[in-house]
Amino acid sequence: MREVAFIKQNKEKWLGIEQVITGKSKKNPDELSSLYINLVNDLSFAQTYYPRSKTTLYLNNLSALIFQKIYKTKRIGKNRFLFFFTTEVPLLVFQYRRFLSYAFGFFILFTLIGFISAYYDKEFVKIILGEEYVNETIENIAKGNAVGVYQQGSNWGSAVSIIFNNLKVGAVLFTYGVFGGVGTLYALLQNCIMLGSFQYFFHEHGALVQSAKGIWLHGVFEIFSMVVEAMAGLILGASILFPKTYSRFNSFKLGFRDAFKIFLSTVPFTIAAGVLEGFVTRYALTMPPILNFLLIATSLTFVGFYYFIYPYIVSNKTKPANAVLPETGLRNVHF
Repeated sequence: MREVAFIKQNKEKWLGIEQVITGKSKKNPDELSSLYINLVNDLSFAQTYYPRSKTTLYLNNLSALIFQKIYKTKRIGKNRFLFFFTTEVPLLVFQYRRFLSYAFGFFILFTLIGFISAYYDKEFVKIILGEEYVNETIENIAKGNAVGVYQQGSNWGSAVSIIFNNLKVGAVLFTYGVFGGVGTLYALLQNCIMLGSFQYFFHEHGALVQSAKGIWLHGVFEIFSMVVEAMAGLILGASILFPKTYSRFNSFKLGFRDAFKIFLSTVPFTIAAGVLEGFVTRYALTMPPILNFLLIATSLTFVGFYYFIYPYIVSNKTKPANAVLPETGLRNVHF
């Protein structure tokens, strides 16, 4: 069969499956399974007769997406909360994994800008962090207590205030994605310049190691969450700029849904960062060094595993035969 005839014969069925994926059409699990079986048959046919065709790529990605929908429908039943964190989010992180790479790339670049700016302009740190904070911290460093600023206020008061502030920062990184991702990058730039100049400030005063013992106790979760929140914002922006086979509005709806779920996955880490900063960081210089190291290493291992390694494990467990999970949704194919 000629490829044009193959497309014409099955076009309506494939578009109907797109409707199911976007949520415009509802199907029960049995109907979804039937659609998947038919689609895999079409994919096998296309792989045999049109192996290098865009139609084959399209069917491959469509099969992966409908399989995800079947898998979610079957597994959600008993514990929606557990399923969200153990399966749904990891699959989304895997699907959009290149955006996580982009977010980390921009994070490193922007942090270096802050570090280098502080190196060449000695007044830069005061402009970014505030003269009062800088002077107070210099006094603390002179007393041998680089993390003295974290010892102010009550444990609970500090923790709650920090949690709400970090949630606000994360929400900005995510929602500013509606400006085509540019808003997200601007917000990330502001935070990263602050971080870079902050780190150079301690380096300049010979307290980088001492400060790291306190800052990174909570900073691992806080900073990693910020990067993932930026990832969510970039996904949202890409859904607007690059709708592919969807209408721009439908692409935005799908992008917002997926990005919001990824953003929600950072909330537990943001809360953990606030609790650590309010209750643990203040004791960073008095606790045994080995305990300090283990807390930082454990936090980094856990959050790194969850966002970088675990998504591949879940994807391999749920991947259907003859289909590869897409990175950004359906590929463009012209009927």
